[in-house]
Amino acid sequence: MADFTAAVYQNEFLPDGGTDVHAIVTVNCTGAGAGAAGQSGAGDAGEIIIVDTSGSMGKEGVQAAAFAAQTALDQILDGVWFAVISGNDRAQLAFPPSAEPVMVKMDPYTRQAAKDAVSRFYADGGTAMGTWLRLAGRVFATVPSLSQKHAILLTDGENQHETPEALTQAIKAVTGQFQCDTRGVGVAWQVDEVRRIAQALLGTVDIIPAPNQLAAEFSKLIQNAMSRGVAQADLRVWAPQGAEVLFVRQVAPTVEDLTSRRTSINPLTGSYPTGSWGDESRDYHVSIRLAAKGVGQEQLAARVQLTIGDNVVAQGLVKALWSADEALTTRISPEVAHYTGQTELAEAIQDGLAAKAAGDTATATTKLGRAVQLAAQTGNEEATTRLRKVVDIDDQDTGTVRLKRTVEKADEMALDTASTKTTRVKK
Repeated sequence: MADFTAAVYQNEFLPDGGTDVHAIVTVNCTGAGAGAAGQSGAGDAGEIIIVDTSGSMGKEGVQAAAFAAQTALDQILDGVWFAVISGNDRAQLAFPPSAEPVMVKMDPYTRQAAKDAVSRFYADGGTAMGTWLRLAGRVFATVPSLSQKHAILLTDGENQHETPEALTQAIKAVTGQFQCDTRGVGVAWQVDEVRRIAQALLGTVDIIPAPNQLAAEFSKLIQNAMSRGVAQADLRVWAPQGAEVLFVRQVAPTVEDLTSRRTSINPLTGSYPTGSWGDESRDYHVSIRLAAKGVGQEQLAARVQLTIGDNVVAQGLVKALWSADEALTTRISPEVAHYTGQTELAEAIQDGLAAKAAGDTATATTKLGRAVQLAAQTGNEEATTRLRKVVDIDDQDTGTVRLKRTVEKADEMALDTASTKTTRVKK
């Protein structure tokens, strides 16, 4: 049985007339690893592997992707429902072999049959990822009893054979139906394009620079999915009458803005999806705007709960107390300051790389310089290492940098995909 706990980090003191409250809510989960409910082969978990088989993959790329898919199939537990989709400018159910959407349970026979089907992949056609996502949604829908639905999507190129609007509509159509981790192999794909699939479907995005790295990455993704014994949990935020929830963000292990994902429970309470959980810890930044009050007054600013269905499994309280003591009201919570910097870091990297791609070297230098400064301030050594491959750092404390004349495309893309990964605040 999974056990959840919540802890709140904030400065609850506001000056006379102050309105905005910020808090970091840390949620820890234990006892939800492999063998927990939903991962014991009971038939309530589903997995779909989506592989790009467009012409741009080429013979070598498709062979590597097929081997990776076969490796991933080995990681799916017996009893889990599964399917394999091959995608180019259309989507095809590669396994099970059926003209209609269908899933089958994993067992030794279906595992080998799926591997045989995957071995027959060949490169042909264009790229239309929206059709792949829609087929995955239809396939998952054939097993209504599934409580946990996860997919991995691999591509190597731009979504050239459908309009951006068509992809947007496809993403909207499947949002909330399943989670999806996305990976791009090589350097011909667009990070923003693939990232928005992952963000909408509560997954991750990353670059796999070389085809020979595919199998290890696919194996890890499936192992992670199989270890998540809690199929779906939601973050509920209650705020008092007259208050406004400014934003709700996941800030660790990655930055994900959940604000627009709110569904109303009642006029004072909104629910935000967090997806499936294993044994892990996540941090959320919640910001509430209250009606201004005078010195000496206090108020419950928010009640933050993690729920599984309608059951509250963890709760944290965000408080507000108005004070005339400047030593109290001007103090910034270290946790809030840390994650505010990490969120700005992600934005600075993405904005800087976009400006660089557009030929705006002045803006790119400014933004990436700010990113270097923020990475140093927040102790994000991974970000600093990746930034050094794109800029020469003269002074990281002031953010003084120079754009490198020659940069490997893979290094830029790795920096971009990793921009939302955060470091935990040092206690």
